[in-house]
Amino acid sequence: MFYPGSPSALARDLQQMLSHTPPAPGMRAKAIIAPHAGYVYSGPIAASVYAPLAELRERICRVILLGPTHRVAVDGLALPSSRAFATPLGVVELDQEAMASIEPLPQVIVSDAAHALEHSLEVQLPFLQTVLAEFTLLPLAVGRASAAAVAEVLECLWGGDETLIVISSDLSHYLPYALARETDSNTARHIIALDAHLDHQQACGATPVNGLLLAARRHGLQARLIDLRNSGDTAGDRSRVVGYGAFSFSAEPEHAH
Repeated sequence: MFYPGSPSALARDLQQMLSHTPPAPGMRAKAIIAPHAGYVYSGPIAASVYAPLAELRERICRVILLGPTHRVAVDGLALPSSRAFATPLGVVELDQEAMASIEPLPQVIVSDAAHALEHSLEVQLPFLQTVLAEFTLLPLAVGRASAAAVAEVLECLWGGDETLIVISSDLSHYLPYALARETDSNTARHIIALDAHLDHQQACGATPVNGLLLAARRHGLQARLIDLRNSGDTAGDRSRVVGYGAFSFSAEPEHAH
């Protein structure tokens, strides 16, 4: 529904979108926020934050992926019981050990229903499969939870340079073009400031985004806005648009002594 089912068509679309993104040398992202609509709408915005990860291709071997639930309401953060996720580009093994390590947390549940029809996590996978080499995945479908509960889970999984955190979220929904631009610019300012008080009108993935912003602040990460557009800029009409933002979070560069 969100991208071509043919492996060759999908690979071609991804290469096309990623090749239109200028490289950002030296940007060693620890975490990113990327949109999750159909690729014709949000793909170019997602590509802007995925393309620079190619530099870390051999280093990142574990991805922690959080996105909001759209179809099934859950309390907490839901793991699937499966051992792998598949896309037309192949199979991604799930990190069983890491999943077991967070399962005792009260806010973590196991729900295959939460993942079965959920697109917010799954549409990120072809991008990850294209820009990274071998990696395992820990997918969490985030339902009703506090920002602190999400941050606690991220803290347990934080890891080092080998672990990338990906938060899947779109921004405003169904506003007229000019109002959406204004609203999304304001939301972007809050994200850059690591202000963990977003609501679901500002970002459908507000819960996982807020959790990341809390954790990013704790770890001294700096946020950068990479791209901010909406469906009126890519493939939709401008009377009702959905906002898309791409953000990257990295440790502040070491100052030379």
